[in-house]
Amino acid sequence: MRFAKRRGGTLVAAAVAAVAAAALLGTAPASADGSPKGDGDGHGDGSGADHWGVITRNTIGSPVAALRNGPFGSFGVPVAEAGPPYGQGSLGIEVADNSTTLTPPSEKADFGNEVDFFGDRVRDLRKLGFHVFQTGENVTYGGPRNLPNIRFEIDPNLSDLQDDYSTMVWVPDAVTQTNRWSPFLNATTTGHWYLTGNETECTQATPCTFAALKESLDDGGEEATVLTAAVGKGRDHMWIGAVDGLRINDRIYDFEADGVRERRVG
Repeated sequence: MRFAKRRGGTLVAAAVAAVAAAALLGTAPASADGSPKGDGDGHGDGSGADHWGVITRNTIGSPVAALRNGPFGSFGVPVAEAGPPYGQGSLGIEVADNSTTLTPPSEKADFGNEVDFFGDRVRDLRKLGFHVFQTGENVTYGGPRNLPNIRFEIDPNLSDLQDDYSTMVWVPDAVTQTNRWSPFLNATTTGHWYLTGNETECTQATPCTFAALKESLDDGGEEATVLTAAVGKGRDHMWIGAVDGLRINDRIYDFEADGVRERRVG
């Protein structure tokens, strides 16, 4: 399937490989503050899993972001570290570093939810993170911090800026163990965050802690709000791996080959 999207004056064509997320649990999706949304009527606003998929307008090149079984670790990996942390599946991500005619020539993929977090307050985001399957090859391609990101498209709502769009990006710390699943990587206490539009001092050149980024968006005026939530990779180094157990507050999103399952944290 081919998509074409014009954004910021640039025409981007993307071939997207993805599996549609299915409604597998009957719990309501959460707001960022943990309260349920939707009415459970089966029309995409009550399952907690209906609205996950490739965000086509944020996809560049021909990357893969597909729900899959496994991976189950490389040979010789202890059983406890070999399988996905939840269920039998995960979100497989594959991006190339030099496959487009754009500048830079690398690909980008976002797999996320454009519906269920819309309008939530950024300051209500409290618990974030995921598990990742990192490989030695990925480290060779881009170093031990060559990893996927968590991305929230937001409306910064800063009173001194006429800017209604930015993306909050989490860059994880290095994952030292390879060819197996990582422990939970806590995005609120490890790694760093930045805003893509340089709206505050938390820029890609001068990233911040999670707490500092949220504080930088609080100017005493209108609240910064969430537009979308996603796991993504690019545009930088080639990476082939997987993510599972994305946590957003008191929900864990379990990526399975037949859909996304929402798990409530005890």
